[in-house]
Amino acid sequence: MRVLVLGGTGEARALAAALVEDGADVMTSLAGRVARPRLPVGQVRIGGFGGIEGLTTYLAGAGVDAVVDATHPFAERISANAAAACPAAGVPLLRLERPGWAGRPEASGWHWVGDHDEAARVAAGLGERPFLTVGRQSLGRFVEPLRRHACLVRVVDEPDIGLPASWMLLRSRGPYTIEHERQVMADADVLVTKDSGGDHTVAKLEVAAERAMPVVVVRRAGPPGGVRVVRDGDAALTWVRTLPAR
Repeated sequence: MRVLVLGGTGEARALAAALVEDGADVMTSLAGRVARPRLPVGQVRIGGFGGIEGLTTYLAGAGVDAVVDATHPFAERISANAAAACPAAGVPLLRLERPGWAGRPEASGWHWVGDHDEAARVAAGLGERPFLTVGRQSLGRFVEPLRRHACLVRVVDEPDIGLPASWMLLRSRGPYTIEHERQVMADADVLVTKDSGGDHTVAKLEVAAERAMPVVVVRRAGPPGGVRVVRDGDAALTWVRTLPAR
């Protein structure tokens, strides 16, 4: 069984390891947006496919038997491309997406927004020292609304845009402990994040709750219509195991 895992998450790495242990021929695809990605076991390719057409061609040419889309919950473009390319190539597709944070007890008190532009506007009215944990690629949406704020920005890689002089840049990669986040967030007065889910960065939410800090959260768009979704790697592994041989 040749499985293409669209990866870049901890769930994708764990699934790749389990599939290799099962004897599957696994190729994990990474978008290449992180300078030093954590690599899974098995084969790895880095870079895009060239849209829907390119992915469809790849699936046929590489003899892929199944695709598991285990990308980040906000990697919407590749998920949409996979949802279009897999049926065109006749390849089964599964979406592995970890649960979000909406079920947390304090989530009903958060400021839920539909996109990063709305997040920037809402945050501008909630505090003077926002802590932005929205990812490097979204920072440009926050510059003008928060130009006069003293933002703390945390990213993995150096942003490719200039940041206002009043902003402080922090480069690091999770997982984070509660004590670490207490120190980082000591002077922040509003947390801005997105509904990524998982445990690696959840400590910031716990610290915000401790301090009764306003939290602005960008909602997920959700998976493409018609795509089966599972929430954990065991379910994804079971799905692959039960596929008929091609």
